[in-house]
Amino acid sequence: MNSTGIRLHAPAPGWSIPADVVVVGSGVAGLTAALRCEAAGLTTVVVTKARLDDGSTRWAQGGIAAALGDGDTPAQHLDDTLVAGAGLCDEDAVRLLVTEGPDAVRRLIDTGARFDTDEAGSIQLTREGGHHRRRIAHAGGDATGAEISRALVDAVRARGLRTIENALVLDLLTDAEGRTAGVTLHVMGEGQHDGVGAVHAPAVVLATGGMGQVFSATTNPSVSTGDGVALALRAGAEVSDLEFVQFHPTVLFLGPDAEGQQPLVSEAVRGEGAHLVDADGTRFMVGQHELAELAPRDIVAKGITRRMQELGAEHMYLDGRHFGADMWEHRFPTILAACRAHGIDPVTEPIPVAPAAHYASGGVRTDDRGRTTVPGLYACGEVACTGVHGANRLASNSLLEGLVYAERIAADITAEHSENGPHTRVPAPVPHHGTPAHPLLAPEDRLAVQRIMTEGAGVLRSAGSLERAAQRLAELHARASDTLDGEGKTAEPGVDTWEATNLLDVARVLVAAATLREETRGCHWREDHADRDDPHWRRHLVVTLRADRSLAVRATDGADFPPTR
Repeated sequence: MNSTGIRLHAPAPGWSIPADVVVVGSGVAGLTAALRCEAAGLTTVVVTKARLDDGSTRWAQGGIAAALGDGDTPAQHLDDTLVAGAGLCDEDAVRLLVTEGPDAVRRLIDTGARFDTDEAGSIQLTREGGHHRRRIAHAGGDATGAEISRALVDAVRARGLRTIENALVLDLLTDAEGRTAGVTLHVMGEGQHDGVGAVHAPAVVLATGGMGQVFSATTNPSVSTGDGVALALRAGAEVSDLEFVQFHPTVLFLGPDAEGQQPLVSEAVRGEGAHLVDADGTRFMVGQHELAELAPRDIVAKGITRRMQELGAEHMYLDGRHFGADMWEHRFPTILAACRAHGIDPVTEPIPVAPAAHYASGGVRTDDRGRTTVPGLYACGEVACTGVHGANRLASNSLLEGLVYAERIAADITAEHSENGPHTRVPAPVPHHGTPAHPLLAPEDRLAVQRIMTEGAGVLRSAGSLERAAQRLAELHARASDTLDGEGKTAEPGVDTWEATNLLDVARVLVAAATLREETRGCHWREDHADRDDPHWRRHLVVTLRADRSLAVRATDGADFPPTR
């Protein structure tokens, strides 16, 4: 592993605390890893950017996929996942997910999660796009993520885990041998640990969620600014598959100029029988795929986009009027409330929908134990690239992936700690005085990055659009670099400038990979290369950051990832 030596420009840590493991993020992946580590007797600290329950998990509407139903099997779940992944899934990683998934869900229930059940007490299961069986467990109708978050947060508080909320992670600390030694972070507002500090630990688990805020319109919360991927890049870790950003097909259309987080209309609505139609009421997905509206998300998003182009329309419609008021109120209360808050009543009218950025299938490259290419640094959940999702995530596999791989990470950290003993408890980070400071973007550049990405690297991409996006991102990068003075300072350090800088870092990687991948595969759609090209592109693109902040990109030999160690 070659460290870049690059750090965000920030004040030196004014305080520090020791731990065996620090988990960055408080969604299903982060809190599961933290609870398992704490149960194994490890001193565990959870760092989260907002409140414990403010991550992406709470926004998950549809549910969690696992072979829990009669007649369903892990093998069938594996087949559906491989089809959705469009030839780029690591089959061993998927097999691990679907095999360990059912018991992981049962352990989540034992932790306190309450899924919807039928009169006999069995878990109710529904279907979503790409699934040939009902295997999606849900809670509160369409509030699955909120229930999982509640259960895990309650468990963390009951166990008395140490948590640092409202804290933005900055950079990875390493020891003299290049191993992980903790993280630096900035705590926002007043409190016991205000300002920049550090958690010293031999194991760091990144569970920071996605990077949806790199686009103008997204289903992701405002905290999803790619912080974990950017930190890993600066630390010298490999990232992969960032070109495969899933655009959710059915996001409530709020107008052509709408920006920021947009209301999601869960795939489960289509799973229960809602139809996609155009303004004339034509079901345009019929005949495009055997599953019609329940085709994998990339196919549905492309179908909607094509129909919009054909008709010169800004959106399509999702028609669930035949559900009736009772079903809307009990099965989809969250979606019903969101639609009505924007003046739309799904009981009496179709919902205007259009694709928006939703989920990053790629991220920090890991092995089957969640280990990255940096010793002691782990990643799980949306920030990670395990090989499970390939070129397009199968609906509701994300919560399961976070759950399963978090448990595997905790097991590996526990084994590592047991083997090395107390010598791993208090690592000595190497000071980085005089190392290159990463140029910081001005706060207003965040909006510029988002618009560049939406225009050039959104649902539809081409060599021309990606070239323009790359050029404009390079100009932002150069402008920030040109402002460096003799002390290495750029824009004033702070949450807004750090977030904007992280977004630029992940945007550059995404555009570089999307430019090189001259084919259409999964959720990567090149207008100028309309076909899938297995002989040349059934492989992953792996990206690292050089010390001069340029990008190094290489292709793997095939769909399976090479070892991280």
